[in-house]
Amino acid sequence: MQVLLAHGPNLSQLGSRDPAVYGHATLADLEAEVAAVAGEVDAFQSEYEGALLERLHAARGDGTEAVILNPGALTHYSYALRDAVELLDVPVVEVHLSQVHAREPFRHHSVISGVVAVTITGAGAYGYHLAALAARRLVEDA
Repeated sequence: MQVLLAHGPNLSQLGSRDPAVYGHATLADLEAEVAAVAGEVDAFQSEYEGALLERLHAARGDGTEAVILNPGALTHYSYALRDAVELLDVPVVEVHLSQVHAREPFRHHSVISGVVAVTITGAGAYGYHLAALAARRLVEDA
């Protein structure tokens, strides 16, 4: 299965960014976890919303079978990202390392969740394992 693993702003800092909240796993660790479960992974991370939108648009015709997306802070306000996700015709799994509902009130709402198949939050790095399992099942059941 070919999976696009897409990460938004600040996720390039995983492994050193507030380990009490985000843990010690790096992006490379998360990519390896997804690959172990789901197969071929095309990992993409950008600090820029437009670059993330362009990569999701490209996924519409590049053989991507599922998307695992951690939008970072874009989760809470990017309607452009929501629209890009909604354009996809493959399953999308939204994943967050931290339990967003136990954090600041602005983090409690995701504008993305309404257009994805599954949302996983608060499981730390294991959430990526769960996201890969969910993506694989959604592709198999399609």
